[in-house]
Amino acid sequence: MIEVVNEILPKDRPRYLMGVGTPANILEGIERGVDMFDCVMPTRNARNGMLFTSHGIMNMKNAKWAHDHSPIQEDGPCSLDRIHSKAYLRHLFHAEEYLALQIASIHNLAFYLWLVGEARQHILAGDFKPWKDHMIGEVTRRL
Repeated sequence: MIEVVNEILPKDRPRYLMGVGTPANILEGIERGVDMFDCVMPTRNARNGMLFTSHGIMNMKNAKWAHDHSPIQEDGPCSLDRIHSKAYLRHLFHAEEYLALQIASIHNLAFYLWLVGEARQHILAGDFKPWKDHMIGEVTRRL
């Protein structure tokens, strides 16, 4: 549908896509000329324990994180990723602590900002397509 709408919209105006929001969807939209996005997915999914990372998707409620004391994301886009462990964040979710929702939301928003910033850099460098194809494989992987 983006291609269909792009034929109708003025070429000199920004393209705005509302309600589309997985990291893969964002990258596909950018490739098709979308300039702006608006979606609740990063924070809604975060409040349910889903974290998006450059290495894949983590469900922080899963038992596999219970004893994983490594950082949420060692190379993550925000400081919370490096100072809190996966086990701690999982504990917060299971204890129904609001802090879990805040940490996860901040993480996902920082990740989305990182993702579109990286996309911009690769567009400017002229290698967006191969980078996007690689990143879609990464961001859709379940960890």
